[in-house]
Amino acid sequence: MVSSESIRERGRRKRDGGGGGDNDSSSGGNESEGMRKLLLGLGFLVQGFRCFPWMAVNFFLKDGLKVDPSTLQILQSSANLPMVAKPFYGILSDSFYIFGQHRVPYIAIGAFLQAVSWTAIFLSPSNISFFTITLYLLLGNLGASIVEVANDAIVAELGKPPSSSSKNKQHSSSGQLQSFVWIASSVGGVLGNLAGGIAIDRVSAQVMFLMFGILLTIQFLVTIFIHESSLDLPKSPSNLGIKKQLSELLDALRKPEICYSILWFAASYAVVPALTGTMFYYQTQHLGIESSVLGISKVFGQAAMLLWGIIYNKNLKSTSPRKLISAIQATMAVLMFSDFLFVKGVYRMFGIPDSLYVVLFSGFLEVLYFFKILPFTVVMAQLCPPGYEGSVMAFLMSAIALAVIISGYFGVALSSFVQVTGNDFSGLRHALLIQSVCTLLPLYWSSCIPDGVKPKTKSKEG
Repeated sequence: MVSSESIRERGRRKRDGGGGGDNDSSSGGNESEGMRKLLLGLGFLVQGFRCFPWMAVNFFLKDGLKVDPSTLQILQSSANLPMVAKPFYGILSDSFYIFGQHRVPYIAIGAFLQAVSWTAIFLSPSNISFFTITLYLLLGNLGASIVEVANDAIVAELGKPPSSSSKNKQHSSSGQLQSFVWIASSVGGVLGNLAGGIAIDRVSAQVMFLMFGILLTIQFLVTIFIHESSLDLPKSPSNLGIKKQLSELLDALRKPEICYSILWFAASYAVVPALTGTMFYYQTQHLGIESSVLGISKVFGQAAMLLWGIIYNKNLKSTSPRKLISAIQATMAVLMFSDFLFVKGVYRMFGIPDSLYVVLFSGFLEVLYFFKILPFTVVMAQLCPPGYEGSVMAFLMSAIALAVIISGYFGVALSSFVQVTGNDFSGLRHALLIQSVCTLLPLYWSSCIPDGVKPKTKSKEG
C-alpha cells in the first residue's frame, strides 16, 4: 500500500523544483479534500436518494400486490435485517485490505450489489411474488449497509480530533465533515422524494427501479476509478486479524461512555412503536391523499433535514449533546401527539386541510427520528479508539437498525392490538397516543448520553 508521504514526495519531484514544499503540501491537501468530498458526497447523496425507489416499493406493494398495512410494515422493517450485521462488515473493513485499499473497495462492492438488486426487480414480471421481491430488497439493503459502513468509517477517521503531538490537523473537522455528509444525504433525500412524487404518477414502479439501478451503476463506476491513496486518510494501526479486531471492539464497547450511550440511543428507537405503514395506508386509502402530496411532504421533511445539518454545523456544535438530543426526543413526542389530534379531526375543525397538515408535519416527523443521529455520531466519532472506527461506528448503526426493526414490529403489534386494518382506522388515534407516551420514556435515562467529549491529548500506545 502506497503511503501518503511517498505520494507527497513524488508530487514534489514532479513539480520541478525543490522549493515550494508548503505549496505542494497545500495543493495535495486540497486535492485530497476534493477527492474525499467527491467519494463521500456522491455516496451519501445516492444513499439519501434511496427514498426514490422505496416510494415506488410502497405503492407497488399496496396497489400491485395488494398487501395489507401490517404486511407492508413487516416488509419495511424486515428489509433492514442486513443492517444488523454492520459490525461484521465493519470488522471486515477494518481487518482486510482489498488490492491494498482499506475502505473504497467496500463502497464499490456495496454499490454493485444494490445495482444488481434494483435492476433485477425491474427485469422481474409485474406479478412478482412477495417472497421474491423481499429477497431482492434484502440484497439491496445488504449492499447499502456495506456502503454505509465504509463511508461512516471514513467520516469517523477524518472526524477525530488530532492529538496535541499531531502535525497535520486538517483531519479534525470538529463536526464539519459529519455536517457535510449529512447535507449530502439530505440533498439526495430532497431530490429523491421530489422526483419520486412526480414519477410515481407518470411512469411504472419498475421504471423507477431501473432509474435507481442506473444511478447506482454510475456510483460504482466512479468509485472504482478513485484510489484510496488519493484520499490521504489518517494512518491506521497495523493490520489486525478478525479475532484481534473483535477483541478490540469488545474492549471499546466495555467503556461505559460508549456502552451506555449506544444502549440508550438504541432503546430510544426500540421503545417507540413505528406506525409508518399504517399512516401510509391511512393517508392514501382513507383520506385519499395523492402521491404527489406525499412526495412534497417528504421533500419538506428532507429540506428540514438539510437545514438541520447547516444549523447544527454553524450554531449547535458546541451545545451539550445531552440537551440537544433530549430536546429532539421531546419534540418527537409533541409531534406524535399532534398526529393524534390530526387523526381525531381537531385540525379539520379549524379549517386546516388534511393535505396541508400532511405536507407540513408528516414528512418532518418522519425525518425528525434521525435528527439526533448527527450530534450523536459526532460524539461517537471522538470516542472511537483509533483504528477501530469502522467496527465501533458499524456497531452503533447496527444497534440503530435492530432498534428500528423492533420498533416496526412493535408498531405492527400495537396496530393489531387496537384493531387497525386496511379499511378500519378507528383505533389509530389510540395507537398514536400510546406512541407519543412511549417517546417520552427515554428522557428518564438521558443521563446516559455523553455531555460532551474532552479533547484528546495523546492516544495510548496500541
